[in-house]
Parts: sequence; C-alpha cells; structure tokens
Amino acid sequence: MTIKYMNKNQNPTFSMIADYDGDVSKLFEVETDKEIPILATRNLVLFPGIVMPILIGRAASLKLAEKLRDHQEITIGIFCQRNYDIEYPLQDDLFEYGVYAKAVRVLELPGNTSNVSLIVQCLGRCKLKKITKLSPYIMGLVDPAPENIPASDDEVFNTAVDDLRNTAMEYIKMNDDLPDESQFALQNISNNLIVSNLICSNVQFEIEEKYKLLTESNLLDRVFGMLKILHREIQLLELKQNIRSKTREDLDEQQREYFLQQQIKNIKEELGTGEGSPERKELIEQAQEKEWSDEVRKTFVKELDKLDLLNPQGPEYSVQVNYLQTFVSLPWGEYTVDDLNLKRAQRILNRDHYGMEKVKERILEYIAVLSLRGDLKSPIICLYGPPGVGKTSLGKSIAESMGRKYVRISLGGLHDEAEIRGHRRTYIGAMPGRIIKSIQKAGSSNPVFILDEIDKVTQNTHNGDPASALLEVLDPEQNNAFHDNYLDVDYDLSKVMFIATANDLNTIPRPLLDRMEIIEVSGYITEEKIEIAKRHLIPRELDNTGLNTLEKKPSFNKAAIEKIIEQYTRESGVRQLEKQINKAFRKIAFKKELYGTIPYDKITPDKIEGLLGKPPFYRDIYQGNEYAGVVTGLAWTSVGGEILFIETSLSKGKTGKLTLTGNLGEVMKESAVIALEYVKAHIKKLGVDYRVFDQWNIHIHVPEGATPKDGPSAGITIATSIASALTQRKVRKNTAMTGEITLRGKVLPVGGIKEKILAAKRAGITDIVMCKDNKKDIEEIPEVYLKGVEFHYVENIQDVWDFALTDEMVKNPIIFDIEEEKKQA
Repeated sequence: MTIKYMNKNQNPTFSMIADYDGDVSKLFEVETDKEIPILATRNLVLFPGIVMPILIGRAASLKLAEKLRDHQEITIGIFCQRNYDIEYPLQDDLFEYGVYAKAVRVLELPGNTSNVSLIVQCLGRCKLKKITKLSPYIMGLVDPAPENIPASDDEVFNTAVDDLRNTAMEYIKMNDDLPDESQFALQNISNNLIVSNLICSNVQFEIEEKYKLLTESNLLDRVFGMLKILHREIQLLELKQNIRSKTREDLDEQQREYFLQQQIKNIKEELGTGEGSPERKELIEQAQEKEWSDEVRKTFVKELDKLDLLNPQGPEYSVQVNYLQTFVSLPWGEYTVDDLNLKRAQRILNRDHYGMEKVKERILEYIAVLSLRGDLKSPIICLYGPPGVGKTSLGKSIAESMGRKYVRISLGGLHDEAEIRGHRRTYIGAMPGRIIKSIQKAGSSNPVFILDEIDKVTQNTHNGDPASALLEVLDPEQNNAFHDNYLDVDYDLSKVMFIATANDLNTIPRPLLDRMEIIEVSGYITEEKIEIAKRHLIPRELDNTGLNTLEKKPSFNKAAIEKIIEQYTRESGVRQLEKQINKAFRKIAFKKELYGTIPYDKITPDKIEGLLGKPPFYRDIYQGNEYAGVVTGLAWTSVGGEILFIETSLSKGKTGKLTLTGNLGEVMKESAVIALEYVKAHIKKLGVDYRVFDQWNIHIHVPEGATPKDGPSAGITIATSIASALTQRKVRKNTAMTGEITLRGKVLPVGGIKEKILAAKRAGITDIVMCKDNKKDIEEIPEVYLKGVEFHYVENIQDVWDFALTDEMVKNPIIFDIEEEKKQA
C-alpha cells in the first residue's frame, strides 16, 4: 500500500488517497488485544480501509498521539462522539460502532504546539463493549464487527459501486465547494470496497446518517444507502441552481446582497416553512391582537411584504421596520372607559384647583351629556389667560376625573409643519408627527391631550405653516380621519379631548380660533392666592425642602402670605408666589442645619424681610385729588390689573402744542389726540376761553416711563385730565375710570374688567366710572369681587365730567387772563 498526498489547496476531505496493490480483504482482518486505546472524534465517522488525517487537540488524545509516534504498531479504536460539545466523553457519549486503525504519521502543526495532526489507516469495523480507563488516555474493551464483503466478481455489487462512483463525480461537479481534483481521486482508486467507503466518509451530510451507514454489515446495503443520500444531495443542489437561474442578472454590490436574500425567500417558499426575520414574527404577533378595519389591515400586510424584499443590512430595512413598529404600537380603536361619576369628577377638580369655575362647569357638562347619550365627540377647548394660573396643570385633573390617559405637547416656537403632520417616508430618519407620537405614548385613542402655548406657534415659515396644520387636528368634522404623512393611513382623533392653552388670543389665526371653544381663565385676586397658598403651595414646598419631616413644621399666617403676594410678586397667577414660598423655606432649612433648630415656626409679616430680603414691589395707591389734571385710570396687564395716573400740565407758549410722554404706544397717543380735539370742540361747556390754546402748551404724561403702555381704554381718563387742568377743578375723591372715547365724545366698552376692579380695590378706590355697555361684564363677576366698590355707568364724556369734576377748585389755581396775555404778546 502507498499513500499519495494531494496539493495543499485541494479540498481537505479528499486530501489523500490510498492505492492498494494486494488483497484488500486483509485490511479488515485485525489481530489485536481485546483492550486497546480509544480515540474519540467529533463530527467524524470513519469507514474501513480509508486513510484520514485527524486534528488532535484534547489532552488525553495528545498523550495517545505521543504514544503512537514511537509505537506505530499499536492498534487503536476510533469512535465518534454523539454530542460535539462534550469535552470528556464516557461510554454513553460514544457511538457503539467504530473502526480499528493504525497510526501512519504524527505531524506537528506549524505555529501551534497544542495541536497535532494524526494520519491513520482505518482497518476493519469494531464494537465498543466497555471503557476501562480514562487516564492517561481512554482504554476500552473492543470486539471485531465483521462485514459481509462481496466477491470480486459480484456483478450486482460492482455495478452498484460504478453507479455510486459516477453519482459521486456528478455531485462533485455540481458542488462549488469541492474541487475538480476530487473527481481525479475517485477515478484513480480501482478497488470497489475502498472507493465506496471513501465516498461514505468524505461526502458532507449528517453524522447520524453516516453512523447508520457504518452499522450496515452488508457492503451492498451500504452502497445503496449512500446512493440514496447522494441523489438527495444532488436534488438539493439542482434546486439551488434553479433558484439562482431565476434571479440571475448583472449585479452590483448592493444587488448581490439582495440576491442572497431572494435565495433565502425562494428556499422558504419551496420548503413551505420558515418564519422570516425575528422582527417580522414579532410584528405578526402584535398585529393579530389589533382590531383593524379592512383598509388598515390591507395596508399593514402590504408594507409587511415589502420587508422580505429588503436587505437587512441596508438603511431601507430599518426605515421599514420602524414604520411597521409604529403602525402596530398605535392604539387603533383602543379606548379607556370613561368614569362618568359626576360627583367624583367635581371633587377631584375642586381638590386640585381653586376657582376656575367656568372650566370646571364645562367639563362637568360634558361628562353629564356623555352619561346620558353614551357616545359623544370630545370638545375642543382653548383656555386663555395670564401665565401661572394653572391652565396646563388643569389637564391632569381633567384626565384623572374622567379616568383617561394624559399627554401633553408644547407648541411654543414650533416652526415646522412636519412636527404636526409627520415626515414622508422618502427621507432617512423620517418619523411621525407629535400628534401621532403622543397618541402612541398614551396607549389609548381617547386621552386628554394638552396643546400647550398654542398662541406661540410660528406661522408661514419656509417649512410650511404649523398653525394651518393644526386646523385638521382641531376640526371636529375632519379629525376623525387625521392624515399623518409618515403613517399614510387615516387615524381617528374624534374621541381625543383636546385642550389648548394660550396667553394671548390675538396671535392665534382666526380659522384656528373659530374651531375651539374659548374659555377665559382670569387671574387670581389676593384672597384666592392666599387660599391657593394654604391648600397647595405651602404643603408642596414643605415637602420639596424636607421641612415636612420636622415635628414642628413652619407655617405662614394669613398676613404674611398677603405681604408676599402684594410686595414680592407681580403676577396674575401663583408661579412667583410658589418660588417665594420655596425661598423662605430654603432659608429656614439652611438655618436649621446651621444652628440645629429652626428660628421660628410661625412666619409673620415682620419676619418676611429676614427671609426674602427687601420687597421689590409696592402697590400703587390712590394719591388724592389735590392737584388739577391728575386722574386715576385703570389698566390691564399680562400680570393682572393696575392703576395708572394720567397727569396733564399747562405751560405758557405761543403755539399751544401737545406733548406726550411716558413710553406711550400709537393707540394711546391717538386716544390723547382725540381727547384733546374733543375738549377743544366743547371748551365752552367747561367755561374756558377757547383762546387758551393759543397761549398755553399742553403736556400729558403717564408715570413709570420705563414701562411701555398702550391701548384705547385711557380715552375718558385723558379727556378728564385735560378738562381738570384747564378748569383747575378737583376730580372726585377715590374715583377711577376706564373707557375708550370717540371723536363725538361717545364712551365705548373695554375689556379686562375683573382685573381692573381688583386693582382698584387694592388701591383704595371706591367709585369706578365705565361705559354703560360694560354693565353686562359686571353682572358676570361674583359678588365677592364687587364688594366695597360702586359703579357709575356713562354713555358720553359729558356724563363723565358731570360726575368726576367737582365744583371745588384746587389750591393756588392757575388764572387764565387771556386779554392781558394777548396785550403782552
């Protein structure tokens, strides 16, 4: 027998062949001891008569290889493991049948001292009876397992082996993983026994099938079994080539990856099995739980099928997966059950917020109607008012009172229409709009949805008009089919309770304003702020500063809270008040840690300055009526109502010009001009010579010049101030006024009445003059706000003068001697 080594680049499974010159049957006749060394192999079943290299790496096997290096005459038994992963196999871990073998050569592998290659000559079959030793290498009792070897002239066997040889060569030709030299190896082996066992040992298929062939004692049956396996493998190769022929085209690198994915898909179609990617499986499971309409389900299935056509390594695949995950995570048709207990809802709303009666009444009305009807579109409400009055936090209370989910988005500074409607999926990184994302986050299709700061949405930018995009969201006739560009499927928003908040309605487009139910949330009076501080702010800040853990907790009395409100804050809401309370508690906590005890547990007005420093604000108070031309007006600001003083002075001059100072806006300047023109036109009714305007200049000033002032509501105040200056008559004591004036002297109604009344009460005003048409606003204000103030309703400026100007002259009045002044001129 001679062993021939083939080229090192050839397939390792056909890396050597044996050429036998003598009687091959002698190879299967083994004379040896019953107890022999055992070599356990992994994924390698050997057959009688073949020569095979075995890579040795385990310690016990290396020791056996060292033994065989010097004693090649020793016969060993080679048995394959049932489980590849077992490091120290026992008898039950080895197949029962194996082969006798002798070492031909032990080779050291270059650059690797821990592994060697053992070339063995396989002899006859054997059967493992018992393992007797495990160290230094495995020893076992082995019995021969004779085979039924056909005669050399057996035509059936020889024909079957020829067929096996030809089939194997066809398999090698079709298999790209095997080199053509393997065919040469088969052609040069003349012995039918060796060639059949060589094919069985070297063709790649399942180890269990190889072992089954080895157990066949009849070589003819072994050949037939191997033929059956080869035909199956050839059919699989033909199927693979058929798949390739279907998808063959000129491919670039990206198309090549697609081709491989197409192969996998076609294989799955041919086999009728295969679950696709893990993402697809998860998406299908989630989709089965959804109650979709036919149109929505059809869209989902269509988009899901696209997933199989995409390369998982490409960017389009992740875009498609993200889209489908968004699709199935939306709460299609999923609604929380509304809690329609009216008394419970009222209790929660009153618990969390003080005042706000109009808003609470509207929510309770909706719950009542919903309880009677059973199904109702949610209202779309816009709460507007100054900052810090609780518009945003009210949404949480409404959601809790109805048992709904709560979501909020801030629209302040929003400048891109895609933030509302989403991006189209043609862009990498596209995502749905904030409306759909918030619905996804809520997990239900009927949450309470707060659209915060809707008046601060940027309009008409190069990225579209977000305010116009909100029209579809807030239109009850359209939002049952809201179209998000990313989702590209209509979504029902009709059950969502949208609550928008705003500070100024003038910046909201009229079409958008028309779609919402406007509810004013006015500022709090001092009494309300005191109550809010007691109920909510003080307990919350005690918890925030850790002072609630003390046995004796610090507390404010009513006068101390009022001092903070009047002298340390200037706002309609309570946000700054909360910060000042927190500051006071922080100071107390600091002193507690520094000195070991709190300085005082009862905080009174005299202790406020020690905690908060000198007060930055002082409320304007009524300044009396000792000066001609000084009249008290009422103004509305973003932080509530204020009183302001209109001052008119006269100075000698030849032109009689009008000077306006005090940082006045255009509208207020126009009101001053109109008031002066009216006074000039009706100067006789005041008992003043009209020629006074030729000799005297008029200067109108509104104090606090650093503060911008504008609006028409000071018209009657300016007219009265000019009249008082020209007549030198006193203005009625403790009187304030507000109202717009026309050139004919008609008094027009103005807004912000509640805030102006509160400012007047704080300043000690007892009489307020206003337009007759504002009487309806007074009737809507609770009686507690009106107590201590008397209202005087007028229709024109003459009514104002009749009430406001007294017959009493001021001290040291200016005497207008027109004739004398004319002579001097």
